[in-house]
Amino acid sequence: MTNAIEQPRKRFLALDTATATLGVAVTEGGRVLHEINASGERNHSVHLLPIIGEALQASGGSEMLDGISVGVGPGSYTGTRIAITAAKSLAWGWKLPVAGVSTLQALAWGGWSSGAGSPDEAAAGNERSADGFGPDWIIPLLDARRGQAYTALFAAGGGSAPQRLAPDRIRLMKDWVQSLTERLEKAKALGESPRRLWFVGETAVHGSGETLGPLEGVAELRVLPYELEGRWIGFLGEARHASGDTDDVHGLIPNYTQLAEAEANLLKAGKGGVKSR
Repeated sequence: MTNAIEQPRKRFLALDTATATLGVAVTEGGRVLHEINASGERNHSVHLLPIIGEALQASGGSEMLDGISVGVGPGSYTGTRIAITAAKSLAWGWKLPVAGVSTLQALAWGGWSSGAGSPDEAAAGNERSADGFGPDWIIPLLDARRGQAYTALFAAGGGSAPQRLAPDRIRLMKDWVQSLTERLEKAKALGESPRRLWFVGETAVHGSGETLGPLEGVAELRVLPYELEGRWIGFLGEARHASGDTDDVHGLIPNYTQLAEAEANLLKAGKGGVKSR
């Protein structure tokens, strides 16, 4: 009997500079070979290339890579461009495929994994429970100023990436919380409501009881400050590379997102425009 030929593992460099944390990781087959997450002042343009060099030196060098994964935002306008420019330049120079992934989806996956760390708690959030609750919902938050956040909605996916329920967008938090409340009521009527809502990421501004008050009593709330780790960009990127769904190296651009039309009109009418970070 002939044994099946084992496919070689694929190794990828992952980058993200859309948040206050500069995240770099080298991943292979769903595991982290090396990771560096640098928090603090937004000097990502200064530190990114030296950190990439350090990560590659610790994991075998660039000749071992099969591709590059990069967070495309949303988040800091300037910050997001730094990682994307670096990823495109390296992919072009090294003749490697590049795959852009959502910074918010990576933030949601990492934040939820950090909070629901025990196997029992994670299992309770992944699957429909005996008392009828569906998977946990995860709401990543990055502050966008003026009462706004870069945010989205995901359902916990267990060991796999969170499943998207709402697109990445910059939203007025007051309206977003109201929208989530209405969505929860509809899910409850259909017997699909989650047991818990996880607000993860930059929660200091938008995770207060005052902001999330309308959701009290509708679902169990978990608010978890969390800084993005490069590994989650890597894991999302691995899935895109494995499917062959990579980006054109010249066409890859940041996802800046935009306000919904009604919100944009409201800001134009009396509250000014949206500022980049």
